[in-house]
Amino acid sequence: MAVALLGILLLLILMSVPIAFSIGISSLFVILMEGNLTPWIMIQRTFGGLDSFVILAIPLFLLTGEVMNRAGITDELIDFSSTVVGHIRGGLAHINVFVSMIFAGISGSSTADTAGIGKLLIPAMIKRGYSKEFTVAVTAASSTLGQIIPPSIIAVIYAATVGISVGALFLGGAVPGILIGLAQMVVSYIFARKYNYPAEERSSFRKILHAFKKAILPMLSPVLLIGGIIGGIFTATEAAVVSAVYSILIAIFVYRSIKLKELWDIFVTTALNASVTIFCIAIAAVFGYLLAYFHVPEMLGSVITQIASGPVSFLLIVILLFLIVGTFMDATPAIIILAPMLAPIACTFGVNPIHLGVIIVLTLALGLITPPYGLCLLVAAQIANIPVNFKLMRTMSIFILVSLLIIILIALFPDIALFIPKIFAPKMMGVTL
Repeated sequence: MAVALLGILLLLILMSVPIAFSIGISSLFVILMEGNLTPWIMIQRTFGGLDSFVILAIPLFLLTGEVMNRAGITDELIDFSSTVVGHIRGGLAHINVFVSMIFAGISGSSTADTAGIGKLLIPAMIKRGYSKEFTVAVTAASSTLGQIIPPSIIAVIYAATVGISVGALFLGGAVPGILIGLAQMVVSYIFARKYNYPAEERSSFRKILHAFKKAILPMLSPVLLIGGIIGGIFTATEAAVVSAVYSILIAIFVYRSIKLKELWDIFVTTALNASVTIFCIAIAAVFGYLLAYFHVPEMLGSVITQIASGPVSFLLIVILLFLIVGTFMDATPAIIILAPMLAPIACTFGVNPIHLGVIIVLTLALGLITPPYGLCLLVAAQIANIPVNFKLMRTMSIFILVSLLIIILIALFPDIALFIPKIFAPKMMGVTL
C-alpha cells in the first residue's frame, strides 16, 4: 500500500493537481482501500497535525509582513539600502539583495518579499539598463532569504514537526542567510562588471543617517523578536504576537500609512494566505501518519544507513533529496512528510537536529527558484513580463549554484550554523519551546 500511496501522489502531481489536494486524495484513497483503517483517521490526524502552540506563530508572522507591505515600509528600507550599498557597481542589484536581507527579518515570507520588493525594484532596474533576465534572477534569488533569515515561517514548521526549539533554529539560520546574501552580492558585482551595469550616487553620512532614522523602527522588529526569545522573555509564538502588534502600532501611529478601518482587509488577506499553509500542514500530517503506518521511515532509514558512511555523506543525501523534492513540492508538506523520518536517522549519525533543520530549510529555499514549482521565480518573471526560458535559467543557475555551494559548506562545517545558538541559547539546542 505504501507503493500505491506514493504512486498516486506522484501521478496527481504530474497531472498538475495542487500539492495539498494531491496529498489529501492519495491519503483518502489508501485509507479507504486499507481494511484496517477507518476514514475517521483522516479527520483525527488532520486536526492532530494542527495541535501545536508553535503553529500559531505562522499567521502572526504573515500578518507582520502584510502590515509592513501595506504600510509602504518597503520604501523606507529601499531608501536606507540605497544609501548603504547603492554606490557599488551594479547598485540596484545590491540594493535588491540588501533590502531582501532586512525584509526577511521582518516578514519571514519569500513570496511577500518577491511581490513587495519586486514591484518596486524590477521596473527600476530594467529602466536603468539591467537585462530582464538578470533582474528577475537577482530578485527571485534574494527573495529566498525570507525563508532562511529569522523569523522564517518554514523554520517554525520544521521546529513544530520535529519538536525542537524554534528560537535555536532561528539563530541557526542567521549566519547562513547572511552568507548567502553576501554571496549573491558578489555574483551581482561580477555581472555588473561584465555587463557594465551602473552604480548609484554615493550618499553622504548625513543622508545615510537620515535614511537610517526613517527605517530604524521596522528594522527593530527582528531585534525585539530574537532578543526576546534569547532573553527568555517570551516564546517564539509570543514573539510573533509582539512582532505583529509592533508592526500595527508603528504603521498606524508612527508612519500613519494605515488607517484603523483598513485593518479588517489586512486581517482577511492574512487569514487567506495563512489558510493555505495551515491546510497543507493538516493534510500532510495524514500522509505522514500513513507513511509511518506502512513502515516507510524504517525502510528509508535502512536504505540511507547502507549508503551513508558518516554525517557528511548523510547530509549530502539529504541535500540531494530536498533538491529534487523542492522542484515539485511546496516546502510545508515536504518538511512535514520527510523531516520526521530523517530526524531520527540524523541522530544515529550524530547530526544535531538544529544543523539538520538549517540544511533542510536552506535546500528547500532553492525550490522557490527552480522550475517547475519555482514560485518566487514565476512571480518575479511575471512582474518583468518575461517567460521562464533557457536564457533566464542560465542566469538563475549561477545564483542557485552559489547557494548550493554554501549549503554544502555548512554541511561540512556545522559550526557555521551552530555557533550562534551554542553561544546565545545553549539550553535551547535540544529543547522545544
